[in-house]
Amino acid sequence: MSLKEQITEDMKTAMRAKDSERLGTIRLLLAAVKQKEVDERVTVDDVMLVGIVDKLIKQRKDSISQFTAAGRQDLADKETAELKVLEVYLPQRLSEDEIKAEVAAIVAELGAKGPADMGKVMGAVKGKLAGKADMGLVSAAVKAALAG
Repeated sequence: MSLKEQITEDMKTAMRAKDSERLGTIRLLLAAVKQKEVDERVTVDDVMLVGIVDKLIKQRKDSISQFTAAGRQDLADKETAELKVLEVYLPQRLSEDEIKAEVAAIVAELGAKGPADMGKVMGAVKGKLAGKADMGLVSAAVKAALAG
């Protein structure tokens, strides 16, 4: 079963259970998928879907930090609930140590020497780790590898 089919089944389950919070978040995700399909005239596969989920999660994390800073815990809690629903659709992520090992291998493979090679290394890393790792951690690992 593809990830998109799984999400559709989860939406039906949430409808039957009358779980309005979960249903709303799943509908939001499916709307983002449909938007990408219409805008780019493509059929979203599992890799693209993970990218969409990643983007929505990043938005939620940004919103949570802003709402918390503004003292709006009620809105931060709502975003946190959506975040938990979305995280279910991500594959198992690499640990920070695994990310560092992958980055070190790619840096050695490319022969990158310093910060000037950041773009070249990030391009290679994104291709290899897309959907498998938090890109914020990846970027920090690349900076650390090229600085030292």
